[in-house]
Amino acid sequence: MKMTTKLMTGAAALAIAVTGALPALAAEKWDMPMAYSASNFHSENGAEFASCVTKGTQGEIEITTHPGGSLFAGADIKRAIQTGQVQIGERLMSGHQNENAVFGFDSIPFLAPSFDASAKLFEAAKPKMSELLEEQNLVMLYAVPWPPQGLYFNKEVNSVEDMKGLKFRSYNNATSRLAELTGMLPVTIEAAEISQAFATGVAESMISSGATGYDRKVWESLSHFYEVDAWLPYNYVMVNKEIWDGTSEANQGIITSCAKEAEMNGLKASKAYTQFTMDGLAEGGMAVGPAGDALMGELRAIGETMTAEWLEAAGDDGKAIVDAYKASN
Repeated sequence: MKMTTKLMTGAAALAIAVTGALPALAAEKWDMPMAYSASNFHSENGAEFASCVTKGTQGEIEITTHPGGSLFAGADIKRAIQTGQVQIGERLMSGHQNENAVFGFDSIPFLAPSFDASAKLFEAAKPKMSELLEEQNLVMLYAVPWPPQGLYFNKEVNSVEDMKGLKFRSYNNATSRLAELTGMLPVTIEAAEISQAFATGVAESMISSGATGYDRKVWESLSHFYEVDAWLPYNYVMVNKEIWDGTSEANQGIITSCAKEAEMNGLKASKAYTQFTMDGLAEGGMAVGPAGDALMGELRAIGETMTAEWLEAAGDDGKAIVDAYKASN
């Protein structure tokens, strides 16, 4: 009995010694793929968010960002999160419009063409968006709008007739449809491939924010940027729902707090980046300015067609979002 007691006491002492030599809890490492370059304000904001979470959880959750499509191409990020290949990531929300038309609520031409208007539209759509994502094993943490979308060309354009036949970079259903209605030829190109696409003539035009054009130095291939303020698409950060549900309440609270901060900081950056990038495009040698009245009239007519098509495709959910948005104005 005495020997047994001594052995047990010794084993307990050894267990305490070993336990004390190990960390209290092994850190969880989360990979966060992002489609845009490291210098893009969305990517910089994501890196700050990741740092906030890592510090806030005292290293219990360590998030590493992978910008520029370096881990997964933009089109593959959402699926990678859903299936647990990665824990978290960022994607253009309207990039999923082919799955459900509601994902394209932020790309309805001229419905919400300002930061204030797009914020109201997002709030109107958020409940349905969260519901759709939860059904797909995803939880939305935060979303940030791009600056207003404008048109890029390699020549002067004064009417829709001038656009016909141009190879047009598309990034979602709305941009593909815009190309079709203006007589352009849609070509799907990820953000990371824009510079090469324009340099090699794979694309000759696009609709995007000044931020994308500035980041990719498109003045090396394109000559004109027209401010049309067509819409403000959103990027959003999502996490795998099973991973989220398995995260402690304390760490969920820290991540949610960091996400709110990222949403506010991202919006500020987007607003500040708008004029900065306009100036940058001009300094690069591009002609930058508002589209002419004739072109805007034609684009607005096309926008009405696209709005009607979206409402039909999105059904009751789409109508509810638009009605809620209009009621908030």
